[in-house]
Amino acid sequence: MNEFYNLFPNKQGFITFALYIILFVFQGVIVTASKTENGGYDYNTTLVVFLSELLKLVASTVLYSYRRENKPQIFMAIVINYKLLLLYFIPSLLYCFYNNLAFINLSHYDPTSYYILLQFRVVLTALIFQILFQKKLTFIQWISLGVLTFGCILKNFDAASVQSKGDTDFLSQIFSIYFVSINFQNFCSCLAGTYNEYLMKTKGSDVDIFLQNVFMYLDSVICNFFILMFKGELGDVFEDFQSLGDIYVILIIINSAVVGIVTSFFLKNLNSILKTYASALELIITAVVCYILFSIPITRYTITSICLVIIAVAMYFKNPVNNTVVPSVSDVRDKKPLLEVTTYK
Repeated sequence: MNEFYNLFPNKQGFITFALYIILFVFQGVIVTASKTENGGYDYNTTLVVFLSELLKLVASTVLYSYRRENKPQIFMAIVINYKLLLLYFIPSLLYCFYNNLAFINLSHYDPTSYYILLQFRVVLTALIFQILFQKKLTFIQWISLGVLTFGCILKNFDAASVQSKGDTDFLSQIFSIYFVSINFQNFCSCLAGTYNEYLMKTKGSDVDIFLQNVFMYLDSVICNFFILMFKGELGDVFEDFQSLGDIYVILIIINSAVVGIVTSFFLKNLNSILKTYASALELIITAVVCYILFSIPITRYTITSICLVIIAVAMYFKNPVNNTVVPSVSDVRDKKPLLEVTTYK
């Protein structure tokens, strides 16, 4: 019971953990279902990301206004916290790269391979986490991360060999442009997630979580707008809207928006280290779901990798990282307990 409490200090934390996994598995499945027979997409993926961020911004603004109570009106709150707004450009730009690369990489890897390859972010996240929060991980936690990383490496060789399709130049497949692309996506995910948690628990600890989301997604909309302009697709936006009527595209936009809101609660109530383990658990569910829906085979490499992920997660659950949010000045003055600070109703 104590181990469960260390992982999830409140009921909301556990619900957020479970919901995060389910939503990301669903996202991988519907993006795969939206692909054409040749592995591409019939819609503008950058526009889909832009609309997802716009929907997140609208939802966060509405939620902030709904539960504003005695807090300043949205525009005044932005002016007051303009420095935090500017700081959020860092994770916003990184998430912008991550979301756009997700479509590219999912078109070249099956969902199970894609999620396992993303687990290279585990060790990098741990290193960034230690630097930002000045909190050293224990020996057992590093062993757990090592086991998780080894499982990812094992699956990577499987993915590279499958992608080669008989090509004798095995190393060229491993270090192909898509392998570089997915590792840059990993880097964006690590730095964005950890820095986002850092802002929530330090610079923005006194700021309402939905207002922080407004900052994040306002910056994201601006970043994605410039990406559309950079790719020369801004003039074709209205024509591309016609391709967004597909049910899969609509589900991708809505699910992505919900994922963004849930992720903010995850980082506020839990931490980015546990987030990497939640991402690893997606592998197990994704492998089964994709085998059932798309007949994507589960190879012996996949099974071995999943077993290693389970072992790593079990080790971590025995000795989790505790990085609860630091109470704000007003919370200390009112003598509110820490658990009440991290609970959102």
